[in-house]
Amino acid sequence: MSDVTTDQGIPEPEGHTEVIDTDFEIGQDNVEGTVGPFGFDVHNPVFLISGLTIVAFVFYTLVFQEQATAAFGALRPWLTGTFDWVFLTSANIFVLFCLFLIVSPWGSVRLGGADAVPDYSYSGWFAMLFAAGMGIGLMFFGVLEPVYHMAISQPLGVPSPFAEDGTIIEANVEAAKRMGLASTIYHWGLHPWAIYAVVALALALFSFNKGLPLTIRSAFYPIFGDRVWGWTGHVIDILAVFATLFGLATSLGFGAQQANAGLEHVFGIANNANVQVVLITVITGIALVSVVRGLDGGVKVLSEINMVLAALLLLFVLLAGPTMVIFSDFFAGLGTYATEIIALSNPIGREDTGYLQGWTSFYWAWWVSWSPFVGMFIARVSRGRTVREFIICVLIIPSLVCVLWMAVFGGVAIDQVLSDPTTSAVKAQVIDSYNPPISLFAMLEGLPLASITSTLGIVLVIVFFVTSSDSGSLVIDTITAGGKIDAPLPQRVFWCTFEGAVAIVLLLGGGLSALQAMVISTGLPFTFVLLLMCVAIVKGLAAEKNAVPPTSGGGS
Repeated sequence: MSDVTTDQGIPEPEGHTEVIDTDFEIGQDNVEGTVGPFGFDVHNPVFLISGLTIVAFVFYTLVFQEQATAAFGALRPWLTGTFDWVFLTSANIFVLFCLFLIVSPWGSVRLGGADAVPDYSYSGWFAMLFAAGMGIGLMFFGVLEPVYHMAISQPLGVPSPFAEDGTIIEANVEAAKRMGLASTIYHWGLHPWAIYAVVALALALFSFNKGLPLTIRSAFYPIFGDRVWGWTGHVIDILAVFATLFGLATSLGFGAQQANAGLEHVFGIANNANVQVVLITVITGIALVSVVRGLDGGVKVLSEINMVLAALLLLFVLLAGPTMVIFSDFFAGLGTYATEIIALSNPIGREDTGYLQGWTSFYWAWWVSWSPFVGMFIARVSRGRTVREFIICVLIIPSLVCVLWMAVFGGVAIDQVLSDPTTSAVKAQVIDSYNPPISLFAMLEGLPLASITSTLGIVLVIVFFVTSSDSGSLVIDTITAGGKIDAPLPQRVFWCTFEGAVAIVLLLGGGLSALQAMVISTGLPFTFVLLLMCVAIVKGLAAEKNAVPPTSGGGS
């Protein structure tokens, strides 16, 4: 029987469940000791290989910036052009798999055992889901993407509403508006949350129900058996560390660029790489304070604050903008998404390669890279939920909120562009000169109280930045500590520091192209890990439902 006790931070299953019988004990292969006043407790192969590789990467990118910039610039288009069909097909499988679990008998399995109760209320749970899962992305792309897809990328061949001379072609406006929102919803709806749900469910099931360590390798025990405690598992966890770190670095890079753009827009602070490096450094320092405070005292508190601020900004934009137009566009975009989701998900015979490879393939790789981080974080806060409740809440409800966010921010921006294209700040920054970080502030400029709302937007970006860095540090530390979730604090400080360092060197060594190239590079191999994870989930849930509960009670 696995030795899972509360001193490792993982509660024992409550009520009937099918615990996996294994001699492995959490942390049995770890190396423990002290360096001066600081203790360490690391899973040696995973921590050592991951840490040294990332340190070497940081060193190489800083020393050979010119070569790194050229390599990163060529890597992204090659990966998205060659493997777009892999990303799209896999993401479709994840959505169908999650929908199947909702209606299957396995949906009644409770994470943590038949008698487990949720650790967090719905409000606290949802706040942490959004802050960790979509924060910086919603702020960065909420205005940019609907406008860009409406006017530039032309998903599924829907024509742009703008002629070459910049005038509006009225006959194209409605179809372009609907497709702009629908194709954005596609990137922020069911597919990304299905990717997160697969990883989170696997981790929660095999840790809380099966008694295994809370680490990625545990999910593969039904397939590989005790080999997951050897090099098979080491490789899986190392891939998870790389995917998580570069996925986070991409988000932190986006956040730094957007915060810098907002500071320039509102306060006139220079917008350049040096300021962004300072921003990443300062915000990483704030994240370190949150790391020290822990999950409940740090991430949870910041997440709830962020949810309130985000809701206030959303409500203001909704009421200050053309409210009825926004609601109309919301339902029109949602309807178009429902009718076009199959066409948008099709990887074969597409001519809209700019949208398919430049956006969708990158997004799916980004979500896959984020999945170990977001999945483990969701698993840690989701104990006590049934599989059905878990999938519905993680898949359906966040998707609807993301749709609402994009419809409000994107809808207002589209209305500004089409109502007055000659003076629209959004058109100037998104369509005329592609400047993604400033797009949110360009939209807010067209509404009342722009300086106040822009400042609030900067604060939101920064706090999302902090919660992502903090949560990511907790997750990577858990993986590299062999599944221990109460490893010594200096280890979390190490990973939090290096998340910021990787974001800095990627910005210096190629900007957005470097960030996006690395997230695709790590997302591609981890996509196959997730596909195999679906098989493991089926095996694990089948054992739970087929097990006969003891006659003394507590059965599921």
